[in-house]
Amino acid sequence: MRERKVILRRCDEYEPSVIQGIIKEAMEELGEKPRGKILIKPNIVTANKQYIFDAYTHRDMMEAMVKVLRESYGAGDSITIGESGGIGLPTRMFFAESDYDKLAKRLNVPLVDLNEEELRTVSLKKAKLHKTMLMAKSLYEAEYKIWMPKLKFHIVVDFTNALKLNIGILSHKERFLYHDDRLHEKIVDLLEPGYPDLIVTDAITVGRGFESSPFPHHLGAVMISNDPLAIDVVASKVMNYEPESVIYMREARDRGYGSLDMRDIVITGDVGWEELAERMKGVDSPFQDLQKLDTPIRFYEGTNKETGNICYGGCILTISGAIVMGHYKGDVLHPNEPVVMVGTCAGVEGRLEAGKVVHIKGCPVKVADLMIFGLRHFKMKSPAWDMRNLVLLIYHSIIKAFMQLTVPLRARAKIQRHA
Repeated sequence: MRERKVILRRCDEYEPSVIQGIIKEAMEELGEKPRGKILIKPNIVTANKQYIFDAYTHRDMMEAMVKVLRESYGAGDSITIGESGGIGLPTRMFFAESDYDKLAKRLNVPLVDLNEEELRTVSLKKAKLHKTMLMAKSLYEAEYKIWMPKLKFHIVVDFTNALKLNIGILSHKERFLYHDDRLHEKIVDLLEPGYPDLIVTDAITVGRGFESSPFPHHLGAVMISNDPLAIDVVASKVMNYEPESVIYMREARDRGYGSLDMRDIVITGDVGWEELAERMKGVDSPFQDLQKLDTPIRFYEGTNKETGNICYGGCILTISGAIVMGHYKGDVLHPNEPVVMVGTCAGVEGRLEAGKVVHIKGCPVKVADLMIFGLRHFKMKSPAWDMRNLVLLIYHSIIKAFMQLTVPLRARAKIQRHA
């Protein structure tokens, strides 16, 4: 077994040449030797040039990574950048809004939406929920995987880093499967097909608030590791969580992916985790306690009637406009206001008084449904209805549909070219 190591380096600004030096030195220290087909997976869950600037791995991180692979390891044309964006919206739209498409063109690196590739059904041996998975071609052909997460607070699972990044290896066809009160188990299921060889975390700016459109907080660090659970253990300490308190990390430990004990991890670099944790003191993420949000909307968190678990996995992710999530035992009294039931199982076991009751079904409810249809019940403007964003959505959705329809034709043409 290789030594589980996490390297913490100071980095106060996004400068590709500086980051390139940090990554190169860290890979040499870890003894990494990238080989064969290389897949780089960033976090591009959402992006929008008007509203969302800090939800995704910064482009300068990606530029530095590609240059290290080419200049220090002779990777050449064996590199692919792949992602399946969030909310079920076209990933290529987020590529354009984050300018990843321009970066990939300038670097001459393939940039692929994992939803637009050939999908192969693979069996998972360690999974509890995802017994099979539709795996995109770039992922199942990858011989060396580099995960580049954006360190952020997360409304459901406390924070997102290496393990949570694997939600983005799923196609949109399967993304919402088990994305409910079983989300922690789902995350660990995906560590089997999405186990990275190298993790390089963008912690120069950390996201606080709702992870899909967070506010930036400057932390000034880059984290590099050869072990996804080890880097998440250290990241949890940096974010001022105890590793044992993070459910999916306990689940990963219990399935044999490694220890949560800091003493079992070798930590090096030019900045200590304690100093970084001190910088994060007092930095909260208000969406993790819905009752503390500065909003006139009241939130009632219920449970899944079948399991008794809090419905935190999907419906809370769509809190914009939501009031009742899951089966709520108590009274909901808003006689002159709209009450929106979010989720198929949503209901009130008590008195319900409302000017209007709207039930948006789904398990979980899709964020897009809430953004497009839910906010109007509260007379709240949705950015989804901005003319620019509407045109982008329609345009990229048409291209995505075309690419998905032509997957067999493109695969056949490639075989013939190589025949």
